[in-house]
Amino acid sequence: MSPGPFPPENPPLAPLLLPPVDADRRLCGPYTAASAIVSALVLDARPELVARYDVELRAVAPDAHALIPVRRGALADLLPKAERILVHAPRRTLRLSNGIAEFVREHLSEIGARTLVVENVHEADPTDRELLAVLRRRIGPELLTIVTGERAVPEEPLSPDKHDELADELEREGTIGARLGAIPYHREHGTDPCKAVEALRFAVEWCLEAGCHDAVAELGLRALALADPGAEPETWWRLLHSTATALGALRREPEAEALFDLARRESVAPATHAAAAYSTAMLKVRHHDPALRDLDGALGWVNQAIAISTLLPDPHERAFKLGFDLNGRALVEVRLGRPAKALELVREALDLADRDLPADGHPIHRMVLLANRAQLAVMLGRPEDALGDLDTVIALDPGYPDYYIDRGNLLHRLGRLEEAVADYETAMRAGPPFPEPYYNRAEIRFSAGDHRGALADLDHALELDPEFVDGLANRAGLLAAFGEYGGARTDAEAGLVLDPLNPYLLCALGQVEMAEGRPERARAAFDRALEIAPSLATAWANRGMLAFETGDAEGAIADFTRALEPGADPALLFNRAMALRSAGREEEAIADLTRALDLAPDDDDIRKALRRP
Repeated sequence: MSPGPFPPENPPLAPLLLPPVDADRRLCGPYTAASAIVSALVLDARPELVARYDVELRAVAPDAHALIPVRRGALADLLPKAERILVHAPRRTLRLSNGIAEFVREHLSEIGARTLVVENVHEADPTDRELLAVLRRRIGPELLTIVTGERAVPEEPLSPDKHDELADELEREGTIGARLGAIPYHREHGTDPCKAVEALRFAVEWCLEAGCHDAVAELGLRALALADPGAEPETWWRLLHSTATALGALRREPEAEALFDLARRESVAPATHAAAAYSTAMLKVRHHDPALRDLDGALGWVNQAIAISTLLPDPHERAFKLGFDLNGRALVEVRLGRPAKALELVREALDLADRDLPADGHPIHRMVLLANRAQLAVMLGRPEDALGDLDTVIALDPGYPDYYIDRGNLLHRLGRLEEAVADYETAMRAGPPFPEPYYNRAEIRFSAGDHRGALADLDHALELDPEFVDGLANRAGLLAAFGEYGGARTDAEAGLVLDPLNPYLLCALGQVEMAEGRPERARAAFDRALEIAPSLATAWANRGMLAFETGDAEGAIADFTRALEPGADPALLFNRAMALRSAGREEEAIADLTRALDLAPDDDDIRKALRRP
């Protein structure tokens, strides 16, 4: 009997999802490919599915808004540009990519497997490259095959006049995508530098508001090379400020600070110097490497900003800018360990807003101040005082998900767990997908004994962001507790690549080494964790267990005692009692067991240990 035919080496691809997509950012800027994909799919997708992901779809496809009705609005959408002051964090684009991936995955589950062909990926903006990576990671090959490549045919060179002609034609068409990519490109290569600067200015400002920081940095630096600070000082400053803001977000702080130094050399405008001083202070206090933060330098710069803003003649401008600067100094004071002083400054900024701003003016500025006042109240041990401010903030902008996380964390701290979970779940629905609400719900599920539910939440958090270090640390610890040491090691080692000084990851790694019979490596991991975080109770507890298991009862007693410093815990008291008993210190062991039983009267292990003759 002859064998059947072998399967083909390269099985046929599924039908195309849409015609091949050109990802060259010189066409439509950030999300050139994403916009083409979304614009095609929303025509055929179920309206309910489009509505579910309205924020993500509208963000990446600005020219398809007529096809994507607004379901989840935000306060910023209703405000004039000058009052939309929040700058998206760099991970905003990952949130959008996850939302798009979920939209595409669900659509494919309804229509069947497809192939997506994307060309010119080497010229794509980082937003499109990130999206392609998320699509590959979150949609299995049984639903989506992605084929990427570069265009082999070289581009035909164009004359400056032809670039002008193409830019004029695209401007008449009036699409936002062209204004983010092709129009700035053609204007730069055309005959009029002033038109080039104006085209780049629009693209820079749009991209900054959208959180596309890589595009802002690239386009802004190109615009600054053409702009004349003497002829158009306001345009030049706005370009410089936007570009420096994006560079700071991209962890390119020295380049950002160099731009603010340039502004100080070129400008004599008080408002410019105040803003440059404030921004320099924030670069120094927020530097992505804690070792390079300069708190004293930040304090000097932010005080200079306050001094200048205090002298601004217009009362509305003064109230807003001075309040902004006072809030910035509050951050410096927090980092200096002076939260009470920070609270005074935030209160002063709120008083300025109430006294000198129009009643309905700058609501986002007020929201930020209220949220910061709430955080400071928590720091100062007055969590109940914070709830009212967070309630107000959420009522002002119920479509902003991050404040639900803040309130959920506060409710968790106050022991109001059902309300905390409700806030986390609202955050899951209010905006594009992000890991924090799942991570936080996992903590509550774990504390309630739902360990598998907690693991499911951590799995989802890390599906959304595989580099979410806190999620890796918690999942590693949970997997170790389940005896799944291979998975725990994988998470711990992956996390330590991202954050080598994370004590929780070191603890998880130590647990794995201990369970797998490598006490020397386990001890080294726990010791390193305690060097970094000398008060970390879990590290003391784990090292105590290691000492007990390796026959060092006195070392175990000492470590368990340190682990108990934050407060009595029945499990730790039980463990110390066993070490005390092993060391022949029975009276002390009985005392610990008695106290542990008071805290956990239903614990059979403690009762049995107390009954031991």
